[in-house]
Amino acid sequence: MPHTPPPSFGIMTAPMQVGYHDILRVWREADAIPEIEHAWLFDHLMPIGGDPDGPAHEGWTLLSALAAHTRRLRLGVMVTSNRFRPPAMLAKIATTVDIVSGGRLDFGIGVGSRPHPPAARREYAAHGLPFHDTAHAVESLAEACTLIRQLWTEEKPFDFHGTHHRLTGAFGNPKPVQRPHPPILIGGRSSATLRVAAAHADLWNIPGGDLDDAVRRSALLDRYCAGIGRDPAAITRSIHLPVSYDEPAATRDAIREAVGAGFGHIVLGLPAPYPDGVARWAADELIGAPAR
Repeated sequence: MPHTPPPSFGIMTAPMQVGYHDILRVWREADAIPEIEHAWLFDHLMPIGGDPDGPAHEGWTLLSALAAHTRRLRLGVMVTSNRFRPPAMLAKIATTVDIVSGGRLDFGIGVGSRPHPPAARREYAAHGLPFHDTAHAVESLAEACTLIRQLWTEEKPFDFHGTHHRLTGAFGNPKPVQRPHPPILIGGRSSATLRVAAAHADLWNIPGGDLDDAVRRSALLDRYCAGIGRDPAAITRSIHLPVSYDEPAATRDAIREAVGAGFGHIVLGLPAPYPDGVARWAADELIGAPAR
């Protein structure tokens, strides 16, 4: 019987309706707690919850700052909107963060916001960004994954002539610390996105809330992997679970169920405002409890 590694646990601090120093406090605390192995931000330019005019920090800039103030945590954006930045520019940004962090980046990427929640749609018009249809967005994501990997690994300049992205004399220098490249995490649940994940992902993430659906989507990912001759076990299954400070038992139950369903990468969404000692609390009340 194949050995199943123990699950890894991380935290998510959505950088909206909260200050930089509050997030920094939580990440630095988590960095000293071995039970917490990874930490994540999201990628929205305006709040998608709470006060619509409240603060929202840009994810990759913030991630680089947090990388410089931590030493152990793996870190990433869950997940980068491929709609926001040209992929070659994103490859350069991600390489810089991998270097700043000393090789701790997990590169999260996805199609980008759908029309729901509506609060996520407004950020495109507000920043002068186009919002193409889903088919265009998924094709663009697949091309982006291909060319980002090339920029991370090719040792000589190259041209890329895709349907949605065209590069001439493309070259990435310096390269990421991690070789051949940082792990790629693709987030999403649509069948089209799962096909991209089957081809490109080292990890696949889905939001929690409906575990039966997550299990069905994971099985579909298995089938897509088999269809292209890839071992489905090569893709770690990741799930984001919202945390309740008032009802930790419900979160513990959700963790147990997700791990039992084959999700080995657990991301605990910590709502703001963050209580003092929240990372230690998560390790003791949420991570340690199901492991005992």
